[in-house]
Amino acid sequence: MLSKIIEETRKKGGTGQFLRFCINGVIAAAIHYGVYFLLQLWIDVNIAYTVGYIVSFIYNFIATNYFTFHTTPTWKNFIGFAGSHGVNYFLHIVLFNIFLWLGVHRLIAPPLVMLVAMIVQFTILRFVFTKSKNSVYEKSNQSNE
Repeated sequence: MLSKIIEETRKKGGTGQFLRFCINGVIAAAIHYGVYFLLQLWIDVNIAYTVGYIVSFIYNFIATNYFTFHTTPTWKNFIGFAGSHGVNYFLHIVLFNIFLWLGVHRLIAPPLVMLVAMIVQFTILRFVFTKSKNSVYEKSNQSNE
């Protein structure tokens, strides 16, 4: 299944999107982990993880539109993005607590969770952002025709 997703992404010109997604994801993950790392010293790890997720979500929505998929932010994209991140947050918090329950150190668990969730998130977001007709590139190509 994963190889089929990768092949379809490559055929549809999504290789650049995937590279930008990875760059954006690294920055968002660094923001998430940085906030988590600081807050977990003083508050419950689940709350710290959630606050870090929310801060990175705000950055991520803006960067996903402008950088990753070259789209203009719309309410439709925001709703799709928030929906995909709702699913992603649930996946994150469940995996985070499973890793903690398995005895993984609280500073090691977040990167493991982020690694597992990355492919799921790209697949969901690619569907959300490429199904809408607000791509900056599509608009410029249509006006040149």
